[in-house]
Amino acid sequence: MTAGSVATAAYIVAALLFILSLAGLSRHDTARRGVVYGMIGMALALAATIWVTVTSSWGGEQAALGLTLLVVAMLVGAAIGLWRAGRVEMTGMPQLIALLHSFVGLAAVLVGWNGALYDTGLEGALADIHHAEVFIGVFIGGVTFTGSIVAFLKLSARISSKPLMLPGKNALNLGAVVVFIGLTVWYVLTPDLWLLIVVTVLALALGWHLVASIGGGDMPVVVSMLNSYSGWAAAAAGFLLNNDLLIVTGALVGSSGAYLSYIMCKAMNRSFLSVIAGGFGIEAPRSGDEEIGEHREIDAETAAEMLAGADSVVITPGYGMAVAQAQYPVAELASRLRERGVDVRFGIHPVAGRLPGHMNVLLAEAKVPYDIVLEMDEINDDLPDTSVVLVIGANDTVNPAAAEDPGSPIAGMPVLKVWEAENVIVFKRSMASGYAGVQNPLFFRDNAQMLFGDAKDRVEDILRAL
Repeated sequence: MTAGSVATAAYIVAALLFILSLAGLSRHDTARRGVVYGMIGMALALAATIWVTVTSSWGGEQAALGLTLLVVAMLVGAAIGLWRAGRVEMTGMPQLIALLHSFVGLAAVLVGWNGALYDTGLEGALADIHHAEVFIGVFIGGVTFTGSIVAFLKLSARISSKPLMLPGKNALNLGAVVVFIGLTVWYVLTPDLWLLIVVTVLALALGWHLVASIGGGDMPVVVSMLNSYSGWAAAAAGFLLNNDLLIVTGALVGSSGAYLSYIMCKAMNRSFLSVIAGGFGIEAPRSGDEEIGEHREIDAETAAEMLAGADSVVITPGYGMAVAQAQYPVAELASRLRERGVDVRFGIHPVAGRLPGHMNVLLAEAKVPYDIVLEMDEINDDLPDTSVVLVIGANDTVNPAAAEDPGSPIAGMPVLKVWEAENVIVFKRSMASGYAGVQNPLFFRDNAQMLFGDAKDRVEDILRAL
């Protein structure tokens, strides 16, 4: 049995484990198993890649040197990964994921340049295919790299979440794609190095402008979109490296990320192209912080009385709950109310938080039972019969303007219709607008009351009052 056949068998097993990992991650109760499958598959893939590279490419001292460099690179990467993963909080997970996507894009650019500089000895049609792979791989990787960097900067509040509104921004994006297609044909016919330099600069600029032009309200879609881009970049690198598993893995990540982006866009009643074109970040005609009525305040003791006397309670969390790290007292509040015979459930909007499934992960971390955590479509019809809705750190996902104001920047976005409940208690630090910069008429409804302050502190106050 040759080294190549051993590696191929290992790649097949690893690919199956990656598929099982994706299947496991689709459900709360199997997510941990899915993560384990993915870890085993990646360890097997790394071991097989090192084995086939060392045994088939080098001999003697070169093999020892190559193996040493590979192991050192893996150890350095693993150490950095463990360090960052151990320190990052759940609120910082979206920007960490965006940063990891940028590494995949940069790797694809470097692999593409290596493929261009390395003499493969190919001729004719095979050489043309190779040149196309190099050019397309560099372009996808470049867009992924700078786009992910901008997403990281926006999500970590290092730059403004507002969209960059350059004149004719859509024409700029479309023009860049048209130029890329023309350059690709040119490079296949005449593979000059300066063309590769041009497309690298073009891709880096397009990636930056593409994500910079997208506003804060669409950032969850951007994260899944960049996830898809990173997958296709990895697949392109797989073709250049002649690595079947990298092609399969990249295709899995790319296709699943694209489908997730589609689900997210559907949840916001948007087309994918409309998100790329700018999205919800476009500012409203009036200031997002301008009050459009009078709000009413409530204290924790009164809120506790209202909850104690309720028949049913729905809790709708948002990014504010993550920032306040309030998931643990919220979970305890749900448990206390259920012990009193109150029907408590959670309503999760598909784009709540800063990445898909953000709220679900937080609630699972706090040991909230899976069966009381429902998606928007599952809970919306029950809201008119709900005694009290607690809106904890959510804003845009419970905004009635999406359903009632055709001129709103978020018009048409499906939202949790919390205003249809008998009573609504909104936990917020202030009356400021949400991430999309749009004022929320919910705050001024007759059945809504504001509970100001840190969400964790206010929920703990309610627990004490109970």
